[in-house]
Amino acid sequence: MKHIASLATLALVLSGGMALAQQPAPAPAAPDAAMTPAPTVKPMHPHKEVEKLTKQLNLTPDQAAKLTPIIKDRDDKITAIKSNTALSPEDAKKQVRGVLKSSQEQLKAILTPDQLQTMKTLHEEHQNHGQPAPAAPSTPPSA
Repeated sequence: MKHIASLATLALVLSGGMALAQQPAPAPAAPDAAMTPAPTVKPMHPHKEVEKLTKQLNLTPDQAAKLTPIIKDRDDKITAIKSNTALSPEDAKKQVRGVLKSSQEQLKAILTPDQLQTMKTLHEEHQNHGQPAPAAPSTPPSA
């Protein structure tokens, strides 16, 4: 008898859950809420990004002037790729990687080796959510 009562209680609980699941979803608070895309991280304005990099990398005025159009072009291309709904997510990702690689190559022609290393370290810290990048394994000096 206890077993039947337990099954009946379970059936009642489950049917109540199903009834709740079948109720229509509440309407969005604002009429445009359903059409608003999920928030995305917007790229920093190119001039602000160059200002930040100027401080972080100790750029010369000439270097900063050369970086601005590269960063603007990179951001424009990435925005165009992300807004192209005809691309599959995989194709969009490949194209974004290509744009990033191209801009990195352009930066290599402008930045010093020390600045490039600092930029790489900053990027790794960003990827690690603010944590310092793991130290590279040290190699013993040659004998």
